[in-house]
Amino acid sequence: MRVLGIETSCDETGVAVVDGERGLLSHALYSQVALHAEYGGVVPELASRDHIRKLLPLVRQALDEAGTVPSDLSGVAYTAGPGLLGALLVGAGVARSLAWAWGLPAVAVHHMEGHLLAPMLDADPPDYPFVALLVSGGHTMLVDVQGLGRYRILGESLDDAAGEAFDKTAKLLGLGYPGGPALAKQAEHGDPGRFHFPRPMTDRPGLDFSFSGLKTRALTALRDVHSEQDRADVARAFEEAVVDTLVIKCLRAVEDTGAARLVVAGGVGANRRLRVRLREAAEARDVSVHYPALEFCTDNGAMIALAGMLHLQRGEAEDLTIQARARWGLAV
Repeated sequence: MRVLGIETSCDETGVAVVDGERGLLSHALYSQVALHAEYGGVVPELASRDHIRKLLPLVRQALDEAGTVPSDLSGVAYTAGPGLLGALLVGAGVARSLAWAWGLPAVAVHHMEGHLLAPMLDADPPDYPFVALLVSGGHTMLVDVQGLGRYRILGESLDDAAGEAFDKTAKLLGLGYPGGPALAKQAEHGDPGRFHFPRPMTDRPGLDFSFSGLKTRALTALRDVHSEQDRADVARAFEEAVVDTLVIKCLRAVEDTGAARLVVAGGVGANRRLRVRLREAAEARDVSVHYPALEFCTDNGAMIALAGMLHLQRGEAEDLTIQARARWGLAV
């Protein structure tokens, strides 16, 4: 089985071809970071228009690189949500139209399920069951995964997602967009003992998150900041607080479920300090930690193609209706 996957949920246009026997055959990605940088964040209308410009050329590129023609395909998968509605409609409309024109089934994929399954692209994928930490600019959640489509939300952010908090705090520090990687880079030069930020919601039972208070703490600390070193110290304290909170909650989820495997996916999953801390903490508890390759931590078409293929293998497909959902729960 061979599937074309299309991702347009936010500001990356991703197209890929995945084969059931040969794995990932091609992966084409266009990022709109430069387009949105001058605004300090994603402008939804501009994102939609750029997806329109870039999507079909990327489809041709992905098919050519995979040595694939439409008659080789078994289906077309697309991100149906959650995300920016206009951006989603571009991808969904193109994908559904291609599937109709080529006489193929179409599969609507949940964006976060794509992230959750991204480590399956690896040559040595994790087995079910596992606990997944999905941590990105739009979502932070812990999920008990028993199998494909069998997901139970253990906890999620009650306000800002971790990636969103990174970006907003980076803006307070005067850093560029996207803010998360810029803040992490500045934090490398920070003194970990200069400031101490709280580890929100770790002093009470449960697996929910809250990161909005850390932005307020950073703003308070910045009132007495005057030098580049001071800003690096604030960045370090903020990053340490977020990472510690994520690690504490992950370990609690693993303990509560008895899971032997932890999957970490989403853009913040590329954070170096988070990876080091989780590896150390998990190894001490005989828990294996699995990540997608760095290029598949952020939004991409490969994870959508893979998720679509797995659903098609179970005989699942969509009718002619074009589905796009700005909000869409993951638990089934």
